[in-house]
Amino acid sequence: MTEIEHGTGRPVSPTTAHVLYALHAVSPFTLWSLSLLAVIIGAFARDTVRGTYVETHYSYLLRTFLWGLVWLVILTVIFAVTLVGLLLLAIPWGLLTLWYLYRVIRGWLRLNDGKVAP
Repeated sequence: MTEIEHGTGRPVSPTTAHVLYALHAVSPFTLWSLSLLAVIIGAFARDTVRGTYVETHYSYLLRTFLWGLVWLVILTVIFAVTLVGLLLLAIPWGLLTLWYLYRVIRGWLRLNDGKVAP
């Protein structure tokens, strides 16, 4: 799918979005630091894809990051209240990581097909 950038008439390149998906995909293995970097890069690069299908992927990645952060805080507070919960904290963190990777992979596949983000 070749989409034309609205201001310049040039085709939109999803290369930066692919890089952002790659950063998000490996971030669980880097203590989530690459997700923060990807969100910052996405914030600065978003204007270049405004009004195109690629912009939906930037929003999708940002929502995934923010919801993941919200659930991380909520689950950590709930499970850290007791010592037993503290020992079981790896279970919700693991499930949250799987959910995060699922969303990233699902969106990346749709970007690769030239479709809007889910």
